Amino acid sequence: MSKQTTNLSECPMHKKNSQTFDPSSSKKSKCPNSSESNSEKKTCPIVHSGDAISPDNQMPKLSQLPMPGQKIPLPTSRIISSIPKAHSSDNWEYPSPQQFYNALVRKGWDTPEESIETMVDIHNFLNEEAWNEILKWERMKKCPCDGPKLLRFRGRPQELSPKAQLLQWAGKLFPSLGTPPPFDRHDWTIDRCGKEVRYVIDYYSGPDEGDTPIFYLDVRPALDSVDSIVDRIKVATSETFKQFRERAKSARVGVQESSSGDRA
Repeated sequence: MSKQTTNLSECPMHKKNSQTFDPSSSKKSKCPNSSESNSEKKTCPIVHSGDAISPDNQMPKLSQLPMPGQKIPLPTSRIISSIPKAHSSDNWEYPSPQQFYNALVRKGWDTPEESIETMVDIHNFLNEEAWNEILKWERMKKCPCDGPKLLRFRGRPQELSPKAQLLQWAGKLFPSLGTPPPFDRHDWTIDRCGKEVRYVIDYYSGPDEGDTPIFYLDVRPALDSVDSIVDRIKVATSETFKQFRERAKSARVGVQESSSGDRA
């Protein structure tokens, strides 16, 4: 699991100010296209009638126009990511603050408009770090092509990954091992020299270090193939031996310091 820090001290996921966005306390507003009975049973769906869905990200094309009732103008400029797009010479583009806000409104979130630009910064930062973690895995493969490219992705925040679910069960059996569930999950499918490989990304929040928000990303290939299973075993074994060597080194240092103290 990779620890990520950011100097975005106004991160809306962490600041306790009532004007910022807090997913755990923010209420859901009713979906404008849902009946009263349906909205009581499930959240507002992303997909509304008549929307064309992109197979790349399972999202409709988002407008750059302000939403009805929006009070603050939001930027419509988009940032080009460092993530290469499969079957293209281009890189993926991040949504503009206006598009990001429109997406949240469509999902039913009652979102403070003044927090959107910071939320976009956090979103882009975490995606860049997730891609860097994928590249670490991909360096094990040494493929002859020009490197992996992102083919498509899908957000699955309501679905715990098998690993995250296992950690939650372990926490119930052994409370000392318990961890809060991830606040988000993505499935990213990359193109590895013509082969599709799916990665699972769990996003965790950690305790703030002063004004610096802390995030943990658990990025790993999904167990969809023997190749991915072997890679997971290799990395897990390597990390276990690394931890063992570090403990052994610490123990030796402790013994040496104790012996030096006795001689003194």
